[in-house]
Parts: sequence; structure tokens; C-alpha cells
Amino acid sequence: MTDTMMALRAHARGGPEQLVYEAAPVPVPGPGEALVAVHAAAITFAELSWDESWTTRDGRDRTPVIPSHEVSGTVAALGPGADGVTVGEEVYGLIDFDRDGAAAEYVTLPAAHLAARPRSVSDEEAASLPLAALTAWQALVDHAALEPGERVLVQGGAGGVGSYAVQLAAILGGTVAATGHAGQRDFVLGLGATMFLAPGAGNTAGYKAVAPGGFDVVLDTIGGAVLDASYELTRRGGRLVTLSAPPSADKAAALGVHAMFFVVAPDAAELATLAGLVDESRLRPVVSQVFPLRDGRQAFESATRPHPPGKTVLLVP
Repeated sequence: MTDTMMALRAHARGGPEQLVYEAAPVPVPGPGEALVAVHAAAITFAELSWDESWTTRDGRDRTPVIPSHEVSGTVAALGPGADGVTVGEEVYGLIDFDRDGAAAEYVTLPAAHLAARPRSVSDEEAASLPLAALTAWQALVDHAALEPGERVLVQGGAGGVGSYAVQLAAILGGTVAATGHAGQRDFVLGLGATMFLAPGAGNTAGYKAVAPGGFDVVLDTIGGAVLDASYELTRRGGRLVTLSAPPSADKAAALGVHAMFFVVAPDAAELATLAGLVDESRLRPVVSQVFPLRDGRQAFESATRPHPPGKTVLLVP
């Protein structure tokens, strides 16, 4: 292994215009860490706007930074005391947002955050899972405690998280409705939703067919006006989980709704569960588009252009 690698890096805070494909030092795994040879890495369009993408946990600038926090690859080396994975094992995982990501030929992360990747799909498909599918799982299972037979509404059912939330809610036994643009109807229903709600004139949230309090669990992946509309759609005693910002405690209390906000956390056991669902052909990875690593800047810029539902993935040679 050489001391340098090719990576997508930003030397100053900003948007995609700051990203440069260039040589960078190969990271060295510290205690408890694994060095992963990256095969594919998924991006989140909003990640360049997050403070955690640019600073350490105590707020210090850490540029130059490498984006992309979902990885599929092979364990290349282990640091002192690292266990749970072996050199040569094909793995996938979620990388903490305040450390360098996987838009590079190599990345380091805690070995405990890695799981064996699903073997029935490609690296590109495996890389689409660690952030989006894990967020959906934690929202529905860890926070909403979804029970079989409950009514679930996924706000943004064709989005990166939403497309997995629809599938997982159905797998968990929920009766699933989802919102989206009219052209996404067939895609979302194909994921397992039994009802699709599209915006219309004078009906910006798209809920004309839904009675107030119609859902036991509402998962909001959008925020803003969509979150505001979600409180009344949740039954009294039901659970509203939002990924955008902390909900209004006053509004939730007035309607008797348990409202909560969380940020996804790495969890190898849950990743192993998701991999099993994929290999059982019960959970389908959703990849929107694939770019070679050298075109990573264009991948981030594609957020402003029409593209299919799902995650955007970087393929690493």
C-alpha cells in the first residue's frame, strides 16, 4: 500500500464548488479502528451544509475534509485492539459526521461500526443503505416502536430515507401511506405503500383524503410546512418522528402527540439486520445515480437537477 490515495476534498467551507479530486495521505487506523479500502460511497446532498462536516466535536476547524459518510468496501488493516471484523472482509458502515468520509480510496472508522455487507447486491447498492436505511430503521423501531397493524405515514416516501421507511414499515407489519409528487406514485406504491398522497392546488401537504388523527405513527423526512401538518395527522397518543429539527413541544402536547427528533447513530447490529433483509430479498436498495469518484463534485451538483429517487453513489476504482 502506498502512502497516498486519491480523494475528494474541500479545503474551505462551502458547497460543491469547494470540492477537488486530488492526492491525499492514506489515513492510519488508530486504536479500535479499521482501515477500509473503499469500493463505493454514498453522498447526502445536504451534508456540506452541516457544521459537523467541517469541525471537530469541540468546534475546531478540520479542513481539508472528505465528504460521504456511507461506505461499502474491504477491510485493509486493523488498528490496535480492533475486533469484530477481519482483514479482507467485505463490510459496510456509517461514518460519524465529524470525521473524514469515504469519498476516497481509503477511510478509517471504528471497527465496531462495521458489519458484513449484504452479499446479494453490488457495492453501490450496499453503500446506499448505512445512513438512509439505518435512519429509517431507528425512526420506526428505536423511536416510534412500530407495532404490526399500526397505520404509518411516511412524509417524503420517494426520498433517500423515505424509500427505505416505506419498505421497512411494511416489513414490520404496518399499513403504510406515503406522500410525494404525483410522478412518484407508482414508485412509492411499488415499495409497499397502500396509499399515496400527492400535493394539489390549495392542498400543499396533500392530505385531503386523510382524516385528522389518521395515523398511529408519522415519520417526517421533510420538515417545515410538512412537519407543521404532521401533528394533526397523528392520533392522540401516537408518535411523530421528525428528522429535520426538534418538534414543537407545545403543539405536540396540545394534541396529545409524542413528538421526537433524533440524529442517526452508527449501529453494527442494526446494519447486520438490514443486510439480512436485503439478502432475503425483502428490502430493496434504492440507487438513484452513480458517479466515478473523480466526478464527485458533479455528483453533489446534481442535487439541483432532476434525477431518479434514491441515493447518489460514488464508485471508487
